[in-house]
Amino acid sequence: MQQKMVVTERDCKARLVPAGDKAVIPEGEFVNITQDLGGNFTVTWRGNMYRIDGTDADAIGRKPQKLDFPEPDDGQISEQQVWDALETIFDPEIPINLVSLGLIYKVAVDQEKSRVNIDMTLTAPGCGMGPVLVGDVEYRVGLVPHVEQVNVELVFDPPWSREMMSEEAQLEAGLFF
Repeated sequence: MQQKMVVTERDCKARLVPAGDKAVIPEGEFVNITQDLGGNFTVTWRGNMYRIDGTDADAIGRKPQKLDFPEPDDGQISEQQVWDALETIFDPEIPINLVSLGLIYKVAVDQEKSRVNIDMTLTAPGCGMGPVLVGDVEYRVGLVPHVEQVNVELVFDPPWSREMMSEEAQLEAGLFF
């Protein structure tokens, strides 16, 4: 993608890359869109890189991604909706979702505490985007009805390998022979 300078059309939630710290880019600020893979955007603003979730894309003049989860009839957290939310989160460097990459090891729903506990890994232990991906998971899973808390645990056992990817993801990444 060619970089594109835009002006924020409203205050925009963002996360500092790679630390993942929450920030707000005020309305009327010039930002430079440097990446738009997987429905999220990486921008530079005041000398720093930030990640803007696709659900807030209208703040930078793009079509926002809609995540609409129907309210379950039983008033419980739907584990399927949690998995559906996870499939909307893409690795920031390649446009493949975290589930297809094999990065999500476990999802445990605690209905009593309205909490979802997730064990996930990274493609490499030193991946600098780890805090940003954790923030993506917390935000997107938090949009599922009845979820009040999301706990993400980064684990590295077993170590991730390309064999954990779905066949479709391996094909898309050019790793399937």
